[in-house]
Amino acid sequence: MASIFPVYAILVIVLGLIAASWLATPKGPHQTLIRTAISLTLTCCYLMWMVTYMVQLHPLLSPKRTLVGE
Repeated sequence: MASIFPVYAILVIVLGLIAASWLATPKGPHQTLIRTAISLTLTCCYLMWMVTYMVQLHPLLSPKRTLVGE
């Protein structure tokens, strides 16, 4: 049985990457734009992964087995 631990582990990693990108962004006229783009990209990627993982972990419809001979 799969657990929900990877969801929180990846969340911590993504938050660390967002914090690192926030601190590592070079000063300049587009600093806010770069920070926002990186943060939104990481957030969207995490949400896509998390939703896909959770759907596989707890499907709405359970698979039904059909017999071929009937």
